[in-house]
Amino acid sequence: MTQSAESEFEFELRVCGWAERNWPPGGARDPDTTSIVARQLGTKHRRWDTVIVEADTDALAARARFGSKRLDSDLLGVVRNAPVEWAWYRDALPEPDYPWRYVREAVHRAADRGIVETRQRSNRIELRREWVYPDWIERVIAIENKPDLTASAARALAGQIEHDVALGLADEVWVATAATDSSIEPVLLEDFPVEAGVLVLGGGSDGNHGASVAWHPRTLAVGEPGTRITERPTGGTHDRSAARFEYASPDWKEEKRLAIAERAYERGWRSYVDTMRPDCRHFELRRDARGEGRDVLPWCAAKERRQTAAECAGSCPQFEPEPPNWRSAGWPIEGGPGSAVKRLLTQRRERRRRPDPPE
Repeated sequence: MTQSAESEFEFELRVCGWAERNWPPGGARDPDTTSIVARQLGTKHRRWDTVIVEADTDALAARARFGSKRLDSDLLGVVRNAPVEWAWYRDALPEPDYPWRYVREAVHRAADRGIVETRQRSNRIELRREWVYPDWIERVIAIENKPDLTASAARALAGQIEHDVALGLADEVWVATAATDSSIEPVLLEDFPVEAGVLVLGGGSDGNHGASVAWHPRTLAVGEPGTRITERPTGGTHDRSAARFEYASPDWKEEKRLAIAERAYERGWRSYVDTMRPDCRHFELRRDARGEGRDVLPWCAAKERRQTAAECAGSCPQFEPEPPNWRSAGWPIEGGPGSAVKRLLTQRRERRRRPDPPE
């Protein structure tokens, strides 16, 4: 099958699978660092195809105490500031820039999830922490995936990469593309910022696991103010008008990085199944013969190819629900093949993100 815009979803999953096994590229894996790989994450202004969160392994194990679901900004405000000893929540937590009732709701949600303790004394809600929320994030890596990097696609992508470099929200920014037969990969001839790395994925399992670094990235200044480009000149190459931008403070960047990392922790990259139809009788998981053969990716038996996430829906003309007798079957596919697919991918996601918690 030739690479096209319709197969970007498959390429994206292959990038995620490769990164999970081989990150960082070209270097020895630090045993004290665990990489969490997710997809389609970012801010309301920018979404990245692949996100890698490099985490301290021991701190990641401590993060597991807070459960597998993400902690949103309100919950993070509670668990990061909950006191060691009992205290009224309004004395213990920072003054919000919104009504206290929303803080109180977050305290109740945290208590319901068992990540803080609460009690009521003299008609006041008091809380204390269960555990210290760990500083588990070491680096955040952003990857844009373009298997078929045409000239028009490169021009559109270059502006997005410039945005990422200027903002400095991620520690590194990469472009991943598919290998070609050219002596010089076309991606190296495109006008991308020099700060962005270039990763080329091949189709086989060779010595470099089917991927090579064509250009090494520069580390961005995540601890310094960044520049958010809000508007660009639209008059073509001769337009000398200035772009519009605004500054992003280090505190804002730290908050967004933590929010992205929490979402990556919850979702992982195998969450694609949550928006597809594994309950269709034609949905299968097959090993990825184009990579290392260690990943299982979605396959449509009706189309006899790997389907995209968008087309695998109830509106697909080939969609057929699993027969009821499949769902009533016992081991080894209790609940039907669709349920078994979800369990398998959930188990693999759990193995990646949850080291043994410390005593």
